[in-house]
Amino acid sequence: MYQVGQVFLYFQWDSLLLETGFLTVLVAPLTLVRGSRGIREHDSMTFWLVRWLLFRLMFASGAVKLMSRCPTWWGLTALTYHYETQCIPTPLAWFAHQLPVWWHKLSVVATFVIEIAAPFLFFSPLRRLRLGAFYLQVLLQTLIILSGNYNFFNLLTLTLCLSLLDNQHVNFWLPGSSERWSWICYLLELMVWSLIIFGTIVFFDLQFDPHKNGVSSRTAFTFDQFNQFLKAITIPCIWMGVLSLTWEMITSIFRCACVSGFLTRFWGMFQWSVFAAAAASMFTISLVPLSHMEYDSHVHLWPVVRQAYDLVDRLQLVNSYGFFGWVTGVGGRPEVVLEGSYDGVTWTEIEFMYKPGNVSAPPAVVTPHQPRLDWQMWFAALGASAPWFTSLVYRLLQGKPDVIELIQTDVSQYPFHQQPPTYVRAHRYRYCSHQARWWRRVYDEEFYPMVHLGHTYLENMLSRYGLKDKLPPRHPSNNTVVQLLSWTRSQVKGIPAHTIIWAMLACSATWCFLMGLISNRKHTDRISTCTETVVNLIDEAEKQGDEKSDAEQEKEEEVEKD
Repeated sequence: MYQVGQVFLYFQWDSLLLETGFLTVLVAPLTLVRGSRGIREHDSMTFWLVRWLLFRLMFASGAVKLMSRCPTWWGLTALTYHYETQCIPTPLAWFAHQLPVWWHKLSVVATFVIEIAAPFLFFSPLRRLRLGAFYLQVLLQTLIILSGNYNFFNLLTLTLCLSLLDNQHVNFWLPGSSERWSWICYLLELMVWSLIIFGTIVFFDLQFDPHKNGVSSRTAFTFDQFNQFLKAITIPCIWMGVLSLTWEMITSIFRCACVSGFLTRFWGMFQWSVFAAAAASMFTISLVPLSHMEYDSHVHLWPVVRQAYDLVDRLQLVNSYGFFGWVTGVGGRPEVVLEGSYDGVTWTEIEFMYKPGNVSAPPAVVTPHQPRLDWQMWFAALGASAPWFTSLVYRLLQGKPDVIELIQTDVSQYPFHQQPPTYVRAHRYRYCSHQARWWRRVYDEEFYPMVHLGHTYLENMLSRYGLKDKLPPRHPSNNTVVQLLSWTRSQVKGIPAHTIIWAMLACSATWCFLMGLISNRKHTDRISTCTETVVNLIDEAEKQGDEKSDAEQEKEEEVEKD
């Protein structure tokens, strides 16, 4: 699907999903016997790969914002545009856009701290530093979810953040330790957080501004200085990963060696060797996309590492990341508005389900669904090459039901559901947030000329991009899987995709909750049974004691009589 999806699936979060999916194969417990937990001494190694992926994702996303030389990121003004120019904003994005400029700039500073500085705490030996980094990432991802529709990306990132937790924190129980060691940990943690805060104040010149009743900020370093920082930090990042993974391997093999039983120990050591080799291989090939941020470090990588990466590159096992490197739509978000007509005089706008169109309609909330067509309409409005747009116009003129359902799941909401339009055209507008309504727009330019079936321009574009119908229509397949998928799709036809996903998530959560209740009840019943058994044993012991006492007393009385 990823290979044939072309531009509709060429998103970084699709690559992230593929890499995470492969890691889940390694992280999943190896249980050969049903009902047994299996040997899991190697889990820390494979789970470490998830933490390493999270580090690469967050650090690269922060670094690329500055490496792109985007003036809005360097000027700390990116969020003054982001909320209204992102692809599919949420209703809360409108309110966030109204916040004062100093708050937006301070939020950009916080973003840099969370994405560039905090990821190094992922590998800290002090658990409270890791937990602090975890909550910073959760805060950032939650705010993004509330203000923008970025499908499953933020939820997937939150899932990766679970690699920073431990069982003690999940169970809301902190381990006891000596007072001396506890004070040392607190002191080190205080020093680290103080260093991060001090560096933030210095590098972004944070000062209280009494005139604005806020905090003023500016970037106090240059691009060359940041580039030198990347050169100095990339190789240490690699060695940090080497040392951290080596430590996990050593502790894992030590736990395997401490397992009782020869066969169990042998099986654990065998698993350790397999997963250690897999972890080392994944880490090694991940160095290639990580070093893409800095040219000198990438050039000096060992040739064998690049050769290994080239061998598996087509499998998308590891990828390079860097989200939101450039803020688009400065001066208003561009939007392509499709229009259809029967006579070429009276035109009706074709509304999409999710992307902004009607200036009075509130933004949609569709997370974790990604309406791929709406996203591509956003890229097309930005001026990106969009051969598929000609195909979209062609299919709308033909009245293809499958294409119409991508625009409106409820076909009755599509203005030309009874008869396809004779003419179709597209204009580009500039949308901006408005105080009285959700949006206001101004006309920009013609995006696609008025065409009809057989129009010279349309035919030329179809021929240029090879979009004309060449293959005969497919006959219905007798494959059971295909028929099952077709039946399932027919049952949910007319229901928005995000509603289906929400329903599935709700069912999964309900199922997990019920299973938890059942498990808890069984545990409670087991405890009650054990308690009753103990009480019965105590009662029997007391009865036996009483009987023994009575027998001894009777024996003493007989002795006295004698």
